Amino acid sequence: MKSGLQASIAPAHAVKAESKWSRGLKKTWPLHLLILPATVIAIVFHYLPIFGLVMAFQDYKPWLGFFKSEWVGLKHFESLFLFEDSVQVIWNTLIISVLKIVCGLFVPIVVALLLNEIRIVGIKRGIQTLVYLPHFMSWVILGGILIDLLSVKGGLVNRMLVDWFGMQPIFFLGDGDWFRFVVVVSDIWKEFGFGMIIYLAAIAGVNPALYEAAEVDGATRMQQTIHVTLPIMMPIIVVVATLQLGNVLNAGFDQIFNLYNPLVYSKGDVIDTFVYRSAMLKGDFSFATAVGLFKSIISFVLIIFSYRMVYKFANYRIF
Repeated sequence: MKSGLQASIAPAHAVKAESKWSRGLKKTWPLHLLILPATVIAIVFHYLPIFGLVMAFQDYKPWLGFFKSEWVGLKHFESLFLFEDSVQVIWNTLIISVLKIVCGLFVPIVVALLLNEIRIVGIKRGIQTLVYLPHFMSWVILGGILIDLLSVKGGLVNRMLVDWFGMQPIFFLGDGDWFRFVVVVSDIWKEFGFGMIIYLAAIAGVNPALYEAAEVDGATRMQQTIHVTLPIMMPIIVVVATLQLGNVLNAGFDQIFNLYNPLVYSKGDVIDTFVYRSAMLKGDFSFATAVGLFKSIISFVLIIFSYRMVYKFANYRIF
């Protein structure tokens, strides 16, 4: 009798839940339809390629496919640390990435503080617009501009160095040390304007009463910046700095691919460009996949670590 009563109640709950789900779907189906293209693109270009990671554990031959290629275990990961080129590539990536992160953190902060001191709104907005613009230009365009500007023969920068300062022309894109300098400086020039938006927002949130109290105490503008503005900006600075740890192995494929050449491979080749050359030019798909997988795992661990650090020191969390 009891089981019969439960049998009669259960379908009623199921019908009620289903009708509730159906009513909700009828109201929100346009929103689900809107995210459908993005979902399909994410599945096709971000999730399906994950199956290709099996190549890192195979001696992959395109004509044999995934199922007939020989399994070699961790052979390609061991090769990653045995080849002198791959070790040098990891060092190049770390050096360029760390320089970008450190310089790319301080420059937007300094520019945001300086821009905040400009009282003429028109000039302030004009400068903001000018420094934002490079962010929206691709490295294909900027790479061509930089190659023309830094050319040894006829480049504007070298002509200025020779004519104004009497210096010898510098092979900016053919010398490894100068290449790293160009990569870091050009990346900061491209991104610092967009990066300082978040700091300007933090400065805009400062209570004006704090500045007025500081003025009453006789504080100069510099002292107000040090003792009022920077302490209030500090939580967002900590968040940005810590989250940047996840990019330690991302030196910027687009930028370096459009600027580098065989003369600077020893100091300018990074993991992403090395993977591209190994896979697309040498046809060593398995080794390239192993290098890319190694980078992804390290980056994933760093992102988790940085997220934990941000949560601990700045009480910032996404989930």
